[in-house]
Amino acid sequence: MGYACALGAGLIWGTTGPLSTLLYAQGAAITGIGFWRLAMGIIGLIAYGLVRRDLFRVDGRGWLLVGVGGGALVALFEVAYQYAISGAGVAGAAALLYTAPVLVAILAVPLLGERLTPLRLLLALAVMVGAGLTVGGGSTAGVSVATTRGAGVIGGALAALSYAGTTLLARYAAPRYGPARVLFLEVLGGIVWLGVLLPLTGHAPLAPATPSAWIFIAVLAAGTVLAANVLFFNAATRIDAAPTAVAATIEPVVAATLAFALFGQRLTTLGTVGLIAVVGGVAGGYLEEARGLRSER
Repeated sequence: MGYACALGAGLIWGTTGPLSTLLYAQGAAITGIGFWRLAMGIIGLIAYGLVRRDLFRVDGRGWLLVGVGGGALVALFEVAYQYAISGAGVAGAAALLYTAPVLVAILAVPLLGERLTPLRLLLALAVMVGAGLTVGGGSTAGVSVATTRGAGVIGGALAALSYAGTTLLARYAAPRYGPARVLFLEVLGGIVWLGVLLPLTGHAPLAPATPSAWIFIAVLAAGTVLAANVLFFNAATRIDAAPTAVAATIEPVVAATLAFALFGQRLTTLGTVGLIAVVGGVAGGYLEEARGLRSER
């Protein structure tokens, strides 16, 4: 169930790039998309909290660690990933993001006490190599925002760092506070960070200009902020951080497929090989977790 939840999160996150690309065509600013999708997401969480009041009952450590620290990671991700999409293309951005499983696999040992088995490390490395090949073999067709490839790669690297940090934090916090509380604290913290820092840097989040843009934002909020994160945090309560990160790596496959269908963003032969490596790493991680479960029984 934990691995299935992580796969589900990756499948939904795969729509982030295509939906963001459609928003660029509607004139949305790169720095504003993340803020508005978080803002719409928090409305849904507050509505849920009015029914389940315990959503707001969190100790000071939770507010500081998850709200402030996790919120900072979310804010960094929301801006960096949009630059990655516009500079490296949909498939390239998603692939860059999933260099994170290697970081997660290594850092989870000292921080969470997880096992770093040779197979886990091998699967994470296969995913990282596949991600690199996908970036090199992708295109930015259909993207109307003028962002350089270099900025896209830097954005993807920063998004990967923030994603790795969020995964490790989720593995620690979700079993203690519950997936819904962790999601609420991180989204709220991310909104506060972006609401303060974006205006200070001259990038105040402008509201979407068209009804279509609001619809795309609403879909992003419902899917990639709420549904995907609920699945991801539920995965983090059931399985270790390393396999959670590997399972969600199905995202580049979904992103590349949608980018090809919607925008003609084709992959070269090497890019296709990269995606196959990603799929192989995800499948191998699933088999490893299944074997571990059988041996425990």
